[in-house]
Amino acid sequence: MKKITLSFFVLAIITLGCNTSNKSVDLGYIGPEEEISMYDLSPTPSQNKEAKSTDAQNDFKQKIIKTGYFTFETKSVSETYNNIKRWVNNHKGIIQHDNTRKEYDRIYRSMTIRIPSVNFQPFVDSIIEAAHSLDRREIVLQDVTEEFVDIEARLLAKQKLEERYLQLLSKATTVKDMLEIERQIANIREEIEAQQGRLKFLQNRVSMSTLHIDFYKMVEAQKAPSQTYLNRLWRGIKGGVTAIGDFIIALAYIWPFILVGTLLFIFLRKKYLKRKSSLKS
Repeated sequence: MKKITLSFFVLAIITLGCNTSNKSVDLGYIGPEEEISMYDLSPTPSQNKEAKSTDAQNDFKQKIIKTGYFTFETKSVSETYNNIKRWVNNHKGIIQHDNTRKEYDRIYRSMTIRIPSVNFQPFVDSIIEAAHSLDRREIVLQDVTEEFVDIEARLLAKQKLEERYLQLLSKATTVKDMLEIERQIANIREEIEAQQGRLKFLQNRVSMSTLHIDFYKMVEAQKAPSQTYLNRLWRGIKGGVTAIGDFIIALAYIWPFILVGTLLFIFLRKKYLKRKSSLKS
């Protein structure tokens, strides 16, 4: 009987020691999964239901990035440009880039346009209809639904994790635990902002389609100057006349120096001749 009583007494002491040691929590660096298991902050059934409901809704919303490339000949570059500007305004788009250049036998104009995705096809139809001769028509459809849903799911998980850390922060009793939890919250907030930035970028690309449009007009090619002997001689004569004119213009700029130099030469010559005549006498 005494042995049984002693055994119960030792067991009670060990149980009390274990409970006392569990009162102090060393956070250290813990990942999201470790933190959830240690503090028993796993999502509630209602939270899981909400997340599944959100994923189910996203499955029906396909996210497509539309990009179009068009190159065509036109009868009038300026008229086509004005038409495209009018179509952009009518379809609530913006001109992101505009460039004009001239080549050997044609005048080019390049434009980059952002159009709301709902107006993408009507705008494309207007371009095709206006093209005099269509050289390139390429439409690229990039499905980013999977990436979009994945980012939304990660973002939701990070936001829930942040809420749980905030709950922990309100229950922390030591400065060490508070500082460690705040550091974890800062890291999670940085990840949330990065995911939100990527999500906004994808949403912008999905909602606003991009079109790269190049159009040109053929012009008479500039002929290279003839290289016959008579033409070369004539160009040489014209070049000589031009050189003489340039020389006269240069003299007009330096005439004061020429005048001073001439007067100085006359003065020195007279002085030299006078000295020479005095030596002879």
